[in-house]
Amino acid sequence: MRTINTQHRAQNAPIADLVTYRALPTNSVEHLDPFLFLNHHGPQVYRPNNQGLPFGPHPHRGFETVTFILEGDIMHQDTGGHQSIIGPGGIQWMTAGRGLIHAEVSSPEFKRTGGPLEILQLWVNLPAKDKMVEPRYLGLQEPEIPTASLDEGRVVVHAVSGNWAGTAGAVTPLADIQLATINFQAGGKLALTIPASHTIFFYTVRGSLRVNGQETQARQLVEFNYDGDELHIEALEEAVLLLGHAQPFQEPIVSYGPFVMNTEQEIRQAYQDYQAGKFGRWEE
Repeated sequence: MRTINTQHRAQNAPIADLVTYRALPTNSVEHLDPFLFLNHHGPQVYRPNNQGLPFGPHPHRGFETVTFILEGDIMHQDTGGHQSIIGPGGIQWMTAGRGLIHAEVSSPEFKRTGGPLEILQLWVNLPAKDKMVEPRYLGLQEPEIPTASLDEGRVVVHAVSGNWAGTAGAVTPLADIQLATINFQAGGKLALTIPASHTIFFYTVRGSLRVNGQETQARQLVEFNYDGDELHIEALEEAVLLLGHAQPFQEPIVSYGPFVMNTEQEIRQAYQDYQAGKFGRWEE
């Protein structure tokens, strides 16, 4: 059975009027290779006639963003020509690759009516061989994400990528990154076998869970050792879990602002390319 190294509490890091908790990186953990970054926005309720999400046009290179919309919505636009509005239960998977500019804002309807909002954004590294691939984007609504109902319906796995209890995920990523959101009713149990060599990404979004004998609460990231392949999870109350796993890349990570590469020179080149317009030109 996999043992736990450390539990890391997400740090309060508001962005404008957006409630935000930074789960990765924090003072106690830099990254969990190949998982780089997690912001937990909300939960909060927006009033009618609000400004919505504050993420206007900004560039990325060298990694992927995976966004989970639990409540509210996100209107996406990028210089690769992709546009969408994704609602509750949906996800966005964007491969920044060699570089693009994108914006993630609230839809006109959400800004007009307001309502609850809770969003997770995870950054996943790309291996060196794929850092300069052509950008791509996939936006999926909740019904487009396969589910597996387990433990007599007390556990529902939303398979985003990889394979979960025999259910193939909706996304086929460049690297073998397995991601799911899992809803637990109180008392729900889930047993998984994950290769001991894989990094596990285990973030409790809501509620409280017991994993391999230890309790963990909402807004806590559990860091595991690489010493076993069994994961036993039990919900102590109704809960939501973001769970992922992947073989670590074990490559140098150099990140600066919106770029994640393998060397300082590649970071400098990213800024030069962005300033030269090689990420595309933003058009409202």
